[in-house]
Amino acid sequence: MLKKKLCVIFGGESPEHEISQRSVTSVLNNLDKDKYDIYTVGITKNGGWRLFTGDRALIESGAWEKDKANLKTAFITPDPEQRGLMVCSGGTYELIDIDVIFPVLHGEYGEDGTVQGLFELSHIPYVGMGVLASANAMDKTYSKIVFADAGIPQAEWVTLLASDDFEAKADEIEEKLGYPCFVKPARTGSSVGIGKAHDRAELMAALRNAAVYDRKILVEEHIDGHEVECAVLGNADARAAEVGEIKPTVEYYDFDAKYNDDSTVLVIPAELPEETYEKIREYSVRAFKALDGQGLSRVDFFVRYSDGSVVLNEINTLPGFTSISMYPKLWDAAGIGYTELLDRLIGLAEERVK
Repeated sequence: MLKKKLCVIFGGESPEHEISQRSVTSVLNNLDKDKYDIYTVGITKNGGWRLFTGDRALIESGAWEKDKANLKTAFITPDPEQRGLMVCSGGTYELIDIDVIFPVLHGEYGEDGTVQGLFELSHIPYVGMGVLASANAMDKTYSKIVFADAGIPQAEWVTLLASDDFEAKADEIEEKLGYPCFVKPARTGSSVGIGKAHDRAELMAALRNAAVYDRKILVEEHIDGHEVECAVLGNADARAAEVGEIKPTVEYYDFDAKYNDDSTVLVIPAELPEETYEKIREYSVRAFKALDGQGLSRVDFFVRYSDGSVVLNEINTLPGFTSISMYPKLWDAAGIGYTELLDRLIGLAEERVK
């Protein structure tokens, strides 16, 4: 059997660069080497594209960038007549035909539709959602509009710009949402830049912090409830996996709790009434399809303590793939192991272009 030529891309310019390095290390460790010839391309924080041929154990720490002997400038060409990975070294150029691209990228320039546009121009199949779905999912304010149209319950929200008068907007936020409330950059993931405000002083500080990461800011009402997540896999035939609950030991599930705090407990399957459990799975697929989803997503919800109602939080089109990430764990609980999951995602990418 001929091996497929798979280009795995990681890193990127977003604040989630380090998370991508963790995710791709797990992906590379679990790909079936008998099925794929793997070309590993890292994008530096400055946006440089490099084919990395060294020890993949160097990726997670970021040390791969210092291994100059095993780095070559390389990029996906947008020209379908010169389709593939262009590798440049010492004034020479080599074009490697690529069968499938697997972007293990998070955040800006990784899951917001920009790099997906390049892949579309190249005519190379790629894992994950397309341009419009990626862009709408990445921008939490637009995805809220899509989900509202799909009839999926969500937290109330207020949108503002970094250039707005925060004090004036605070009046609207306090009247509509009250305290506590959550402040989020509209287009980041992994809880980067998120803050919880209990009063106006904390709200002002959270807005200023969010503005560091994005010119658009989302403020949401606080939902007091279970934090649960569901994984979706497929194209037109998308289906949901198990539902898992996150039980952080901190006030909310922030960046450190997700990636640096071993005390966070993941409960799979979530201990919820069957009717609630199935509603979460149904809403997950509905949200995925509302965005014209393809490939994969992790959909996050709250289940209110007060009445058990389900509230959609957000959707992640390229969720974390680290060794502790919920997405692969949920599918493992559903009977699809990590290596098989990667095979299925690659197959779904190829299926889309047939």
